Amino acid sequence: MNTSETKQSTVVTPCFKFEGINAQQIGKKIGENQPIENAQQIPKVAAIHDLSGFGRCSLTVIIPILSSMGIQVCPVPTAVLSAHTGFANMVLKDLTDFLTPCYNHYNKLGLSFDAIYSGFLSASAQVDSCLEFFHGFDSLKVVDPVMGDNGKPYKTYTKELCNRMKELAKVADIITPNLTEAAILLDENYTPRLSESTAREWLQRLCEYSTNTIITGVIIDGNSPNTYCNIGMSRECNILIRADYEQIPVHYPGTGDIFASVVTGSLLRGSNLESAIVNATNFAQKSVQITYDFGGEPRNGVMFEKILHELR
Repeated sequence: MNTSETKQSTVVTPCFKFEGINAQQIGKKIGENQPIENAQQIPKVAAIHDLSGFGRCSLTVIIPILSSMGIQVCPVPTAVLSAHTGFANMVLKDLTDFLTPCYNHYNKLGLSFDAIYSGFLSASAQVDSCLEFFHGFDSLKVVDPVMGDNGKPYKTYTKELCNRMKELAKVADIITPNLTEAAILLDENYTPRLSESTAREWLQRLCEYSTNTIITGVIIDGNSPNTYCNIGMSRECNILIRADYEQIPVHYPGTGDIFASVVTGSLLRGSNLESAIVNATNFAQKSVQITYDFGGEPRNGVMFEKILHELR
């Protein structure tokens, strides 16, 4: 998401709201038999993502952002990469064999999580492990269906893996696909521009998968060519939520991870879906603007570190 200015263009009645770690009803989300001993306890998120050593994305983005929002991140790496996939000849170590033993160990320890948050998967078998986490812990289920961008799937994503990502979407409380990934989930042809009626239809169809859906990086007919938006909908309200921003003509990796992480943190802190979308759009666009003004190699990612304090 490349941005310079964000505005909330549609004011709606708040829909989906996760009650948050300090709310009285948290037991209904994390399980009635798992009482919170301390109402001020730090929320925990199991983050099932890859770890790229260079280039800001995935866990190197997720951990500092959620930590700055007062949330403990328990990383469950799906793969370790020397650098993200935008660099040639990167080295990738698949960790499929690690995921289920990790889940089993957490179960033996009697751990509980306030959210399970999945992202990039390096093999279709990892879907089974993600489902173990989703079914094994009564928590907020966030799926960022990382599959592609700019109308094409990533080179590591097979058709089988893309199809299996739909299984995760169906058990999620909220999904955060970009426009390319939304088209893949819906078996639609990719187009960078949607009419408002088509955007609403896509959100409604995706809400048949997940209770709540956000699509990032959408151009709505009637907007200027450089005006993009992040749109969302909750099944229970069926109302379009929209936050507009002006695109910057540079592509940075990891912006989707930034957006989904701030959404997850906002929901855990008690925000409704509308506020979570606006918060995430604002933080992502400011991070991108700072990076663009600084210059440098876009593949290095977004310089979000400079404004992490604002998330506190």
